[in-house]
Amino acid sequence: MAEHAAAPLGGRLLTPVTVLLGALAAVAGIILLFRFFHGLGAVTNLSDGYPWGIWIAYDVVVGSALACGGYAIALLVYIFNRGEYHPLVRPALLASLFGYTLAGASVIFDLGRWWNVWHIFWPGYAQPNSVMFEVAVCITAYIFVMWIEFSPVFLEKLGMKDARRKLSKVLFFFIALGVVLPSMHQSSLGSLLVIFGRQIHPLWQAGWLLPLLYLMTAVLLGFAVVIFEAAAASTGFRRSMETAILARLSGLMFWLLAAYLVVRVADLVLRGALGSAFAFSLEAVMFWLEMIAFALPLLLLGSRAARARPSRLFVSAVLLMAGGFLLRINGFLVGYQTGDGWHYFPALPELLVTIGLIAFEVLAYIVFVRRLPVLPRAAAAAR
Repeated sequence: MAEHAAAPLGGRLLTPVTVLLGALAAVAGIILLFRFFHGLGAVTNLSDGYPWGIWIAYDVVVGSALACGGYAIALLVYIFNRGEYHPLVRPALLASLFGYTLAGASVIFDLGRWWNVWHIFWPGYAQPNSVMFEVAVCITAYIFVMWIEFSPVFLEKLGMKDARRKLSKVLFFFIALGVVLPSMHQSSLGSLLVIFGRQIHPLWQAGWLLPLLYLMTAVLLGFAVVIFEAAAASTGFRRSMETAILARLSGLMFWLLAAYLVVRVADLVLRGALGSAFAFSLEAVMFWLEMIAFALPLLLLGSRAARARPSRLFVSAVLLMAGGFLLRINGFLVGYQTGDGWHYFPALPELLVTIGLIAFEVLAYIVFVRRLPVLPRAAAAAR
C-alpha cells in the first residue's frame, strides 16, 4: 500500500557520530584479530570455572533477544494478520538482521578452536541431541532467512522489479521459517540453564518453565526494541514518530508483560525460592533490579492515555530492555554458581569488543537507512 512505501533517508554518512562508531568498531576488530592469533586467554578473563563470559552472555544470549524485533513484528503482521503494524516491518527486520548476524559471529569469537566451527554443520560431527547444537543451527539458519527476507529492499533499490516479483511468490516460506526458528532457539536458550541444574541460583533456575520465560521475554524485548528504535530514529534523523502505531503496540506489550510477571512470581512462590530474594546477597540485589525493570512499565503504560505519550513509551521500552538484559545476565553469569574459588569479571578487551560490536551495528543501521528504502516514505525527509 502507498502509505507503507519506504524511501532512503539520504544525507551525509560521514559525521562525528559515525566516525566515533567506526573507531569503536575498528578497536574491536583489532582486539579480535589479536584473539584469533593468541587465543582467548590473551584477551579474556575466562577460566575452567567460567568457560564463557560476556561474549556469550551478552553478545549472544542478550544480543539475540534484543534482535527479536523482526520476529515479534512478523508474528503480528503475518501470523495474526495485524496489517496496521506493517510500516514497522522493515526497520525491525534490519535491526534484527544486524543483531543476529553479530550474535552468530560472537559464537565464533568465543570458541577456543574457532577453526573447527564447521564441525557444527557437518553430519559426522553433529550432536542432534544437544541444546547448544540446536541453538547454533537455528541461529545460523535464521540469519540466512533474514537476509533473504530483507533482499527485496536491495532489489527495490536496484530497480529489479521482475526479480522482486518472483521472490515475493516464495517469500511466504521464508517468513514462516522466520517465525519458527527464533521460537525454537529463544526457548532453547532457556533450556541451557535447565541443564546446569543446581549450578544456577534458585531465583533463576525455573526448570521446565525456563524455555517459556525466555520465549515470552524475547517477544517482549522485540516489542520494546521496536519502540526504542522508532524513538531513536525520530530524534536522530529528525523525523516524526509513529506514535499511534507504537501506542497500539505498547498495549499488546502491556498484557504480555503482565502475563510474564504472573508466571515469573508464581513460579518463585511454588518452588519456595522467593525467600532467596530477601537474603543479603548480590543475587538478591540483582533480582530486585530485574523485577523493578519489568514491573515499572506496567505502571507507566497502565492507561490508553499514558500509552499515547512518547516519553512514557520510550522510558518503558528502555526499562523492558534492561529487564530482559538482567534476566539473562543474572541467569548466565550472576546466578551461575560454578564452585568455590572461581570468579569472573570481563577484561577490558572483552568489554571493548562488546562495545565495538554494538557500535558497528548502529553504524550499519545508519548507513542502510540513509541509502536503502527502509523507513516509511511519509516521514523520510532528513534535515
